[in-house]
Amino acid sequence: MAKRRRPQPRVVKPQFRVNDNIRVPEIRLVGDNLEAISEAIGEKIETGVYATHRAKKWAEEAELDLIEISPNANPPVCKITDYQKFLYQKKKREKELKSKTSKTELKEVRFGPNIDDHDFSFKLRHAKKFLEEGNKVKAYVHFKGRTIIYKDRGMLVLLKFIKELEEYGSADELPKMEGRRMLVMISPKKGPSKKKK
Repeated sequence: MAKRRRPQPRVVKPQFRVNDNIRVPEIRLVGDNLEAISEAIGEKIETGVYATHRAKKWAEEAELDLIEISPNANPPVCKITDYQKFLYQKKKREKELKSKTSKTELKEVRFGPNIDDHDFSFKLRHAKKFLEEGNKVKAYVHFKGRTIIYKDRGMLVLLKFIKELEEYGSADELPKMEGRRMLVMISPKKGPSKKKK
């Protein structure tokens, strides 16, 4: 009976090349801490191109790491800093960026081809609120059974809806039929919208 092979542990490839894993002959050194490193090792270091072995030696003397931050540059760009601290700050920056990008939701507003003015106004108020909050609005007229003969009414409802929302958003394209629905997508205007007085 054949022996079962034990699964090999998956090796996680590091995000950045560090220290001895940097094998190019020269690198461009950058960083806002070069003055502090210069003081720590007693040698003046400035931003510039250096032989990789020299930069590794400086990092070792300062008890820090040489990290390749831009491998595709010519020569690759490196920084001398603590690797764990570098990863932590990178993660923190990414988290901040993620929280700043607001999530756009898609809100739906449904009409019938024979909608009355009161219902139309009610749905219009909701759509304005959605657009002010930065969400996209998908408005559609649903044709049940024989109401499919009122496509022109559906078109008029949606065109009126788009016109009423001009200050808040704009239609991505003209209303179009999809099955038994005529729909239109409305994207919010950038920046705060001005309310009518």
